[in-house]
Amino acid sequence: MINVGIVGATGYAGEELIDILLRHKGVRITSISAKIDKPKPISRIFPRFEGKIGLVCREPDIKEIAAACDLVFLALPHTVSMGIAPHLLKAGKKVIDLSADYRLKDAKVYEKFYQAKQKDKAYLIEAVYGLPEIYRAKIKNARLVANPGCYPTVGILALAPLVAFGIAELDSIIIDAKSGVTGAGRKIAEGFLFSEVNEDFKAYKVDIHQHSPEINQELSKLAGKKIKVTFVPHLLPLSRGILATVYVKKAQGARHKTQGLIKLYKKFYKKEPFLRIRDEGDFPRVRDVVGTNFCDIGIKDNAEGVIVIAVIDNLLKGASGQAVQNMNIMYKFPEYTALL
Repeated sequence: MINVGIVGATGYAGEELIDILLRHKGVRITSISAKIDKPKPISRIFPRFEGKIGLVCREPDIKEIAAACDLVFLALPHTVSMGIAPHLLKAGKKVIDLSADYRLKDAKVYEKFYQAKQKDKAYLIEAVYGLPEIYRAKIKNARLVANPGCYPTVGILALAPLVAFGIAELDSIIIDAKSGVTGAGRKIAEGFLFSEVNEDFKAYKVDIHQHSPEINQELSKLAGKKIKVTFVPHLLPLSRGILATVYVKKAQGARHKTQGLIKLYKKFYKKEPFLRIRDEGDFPRVRDVVGTNFCDIGIKDNAEGVIVIAVIDNLLKGASGQAVQNMNIMYKFPEYTALL
């Protein structure tokens, strides 16, 4: 039994972490904290947890959290985690950070996209990017896991086989992705009000989204050379879920090798418990994965190019579900524990 804490428990990701971990037979939640006006039972904040957990949510106290926990999930806004994670790591605790603070290895790129100085370059070097399908071996022994963003998760998983096997023409990649409103976090902002989102659909941060460098970084590692994708996110009038349509031209010399791309994807992800590759002509929709930790992928293979459609729940495989999947790997629990 391991003792875990959640910092940032009152956000969407924090709420999902509580829900998942309460079902986990190998875990005990021993600390709940967040930026809050005054201490309050977490079941008062989220009534669905009444009778399931009796902890009080209060302002984070690093010493108290470290004393109570073996592992801590940081479900915090970007730029906040790097002020907390070092203290927990120095106290011998493991950390899974759901923010972007440890994802980008180039501190200058982080500072450009998040308008904040990367203050913890020492642990940035150590942090493992928490995409299990690519980095499982490193995650097993990690002390600090940088949980991926939701858009990068779906984009990288959709593209990894094409990039890794040299099938994609690398300067042709377009990711056209749509997300539900919870992707922006639990906050009050005019653009996310019901009356602003309902019966509307729009693109935002066109080709300048902060997840772009994260996608580029990881795909570049898979390709062995620098990649810059065209990434355009859109806001759907839905609570949760992401659908990404990815367009790729085939590399010269690869066109005659790509018979059976669906078979290739199934082989690439054969041992992955949360990847489901559709048969020819079958394409996933958001409803297929909402409330699950699955990523469903459908593939259209044309003579000159490939279209990949991938869907995830942005709060689960795109955030809290993936974080628990990483914890399961770190502590040698069956990877699907509490996630199926």
